[in-house]
Amino acid sequence: MSELNSLTPKQTVHRLDQYIIGQDDAKRSVAIALRNRWRRQQVQPPLREEIAPKNIIMIGPTGVGKTEIARRLANLAQSPFIKVEASKFTEVGYVGRDVESMVRDLLQLAINMVTKDEEEGVTAKAAVAAEERLLDLLLPPVPKQETTPSGADETSRKNEHADVIPLSYNDAFGGETASLANEEQGSKKQTDSAEKTREKLRRMLHSGELDDRTVELSVTTQKPQGPVVEVFSSSGMEDMQSSLQDAFSKIFPGQKHERKLKVPDALEYLKKEEAQRLVDPESVTEKAIRKTEQAGIIFLDEIDKIASRSGSGSGSPDVSREGVQRDLLPIVEGSTVTTKYGPVRTDHILFIASGAFYTNKPSDLAPELQGRFPIRVNLNPLGKEEFFRILTEPENALIKQYTALMATEGIELKFEEEAIQEMARIAVEVNMKTENIGARRLHTVMECVLDELSFDATEREDRTFVVTSEYVQKQLLDISDNEDLSRYIL
Repeated sequence: MSELNSLTPKQTVHRLDQYIIGQDDAKRSVAIALRNRWRRQQVQPPLREEIAPKNIIMIGPTGVGKTEIARRLANLAQSPFIKVEASKFTEVGYVGRDVESMVRDLLQLAINMVTKDEEEGVTAKAAVAAEERLLDLLLPPVPKQETTPSGADETSRKNEHADVIPLSYNDAFGGETASLANEEQGSKKQTDSAEKTREKLRRMLHSGELDDRTVELSVTTQKPQGPVVEVFSSSGMEDMQSSLQDAFSKIFPGQKHERKLKVPDALEYLKKEEAQRLVDPESVTEKAIRKTEQAGIIFLDEIDKIASRSGSGSGSPDVSREGVQRDLLPIVEGSTVTTKYGPVRTDHILFIASGAFYTNKPSDLAPELQGRFPIRVNLNPLGKEEFFRILTEPENALIKQYTALMATEGIELKFEEEAIQEMARIAVEVNMKTENIGARRLHTVMECVLDELSFDATEREDRTFVVTSEYVQKQLLDISDNEDLSRYIL
């Protein structure tokens, strides 16, 4: 977590600004939450264990950056991150997913992260071992020859308890000494010759002269697992499902078979195999559990869908919603979740919840659950100015993405500023007329504008394409003016 240690709240906000336009309050809140994690690590126990994370609820319509803020935050912190939709869970006993499954999924992501880091740490050793194995395939090592004369062992055993010991090796073995010396000398020459050939092959391998050569390599392929049955309802059943799948993989292990590969491909496969061999699974599991407990982030989307609607009666649909809230409460408060890798405590996992809260409000959540989300942030709807900035400013701006895509076809794609303004205006207009999906509308607008170019790019003679406001209007005006078409196309 070295990257986490070096980031102040202002630095975190600056990093988020590179990808997310606006929503300064939300960025500020998550930046403070991230820094508080580092601060907690500096506090001495036992007080450190008493400091709980300050969970956050983001309130705002879809497409304004709630998920992106949480995802980018996790990338900055190098933390395992998982997004789950609260509406997909149901109360234990109903048909639906067990809420504890999100912690198990988070741990699996952490194990993948730690495994990757550990394998990168042994890359150099794995590369050396892989190269030696590949050279063994190209030039099998010379088998060691037996240098002891056939009668030597028997003679030694006879003389082991004898009163008279031979005066010399020649006396003991007579004329066989010269023959043995010749064999040893021949074996040494053969070994020296093999070593020289091996070093020559090594130089050829490094220079790429062997890239076109094919070698036969023993590779492992995983047999298909047994039938996967999605197990729902009571706690621990999903763990039983994964345990059953593990059992299937042990009963039916991967099969080895010979496969012909080019030398570069064979070397890459051997590197991966050696890296996996050098990584200690127990150490990976231990680090992953600690990373999950201390740095994990769970993003609970659509939390408003499990809140009781304001003013609603005690209808049956609310029973399940309240049940999910009751199941979520101990996870968010801090409890121990059993996984196939071992117990995981959730006390210090950061939970970020989000919801539009159109028909209800955060106060409609269970009071106990509300108390576990002390920070609430409102995200603002996006307008024409924000859409223009989203198209142009971020590191991953759509204009930059499509320019890079067309460059692969040898086409220089340019956008006039008025054209970008027009696309932003049309996106806002369609959002107002139909369902407001926020910045996601820009993806659809861009696809419609560049549809002809994307289709004809390979055959175009003119290698420069300029998008003007007139061209944008030509491509979109009829669709944007027709509300029915807008619903289905834009």
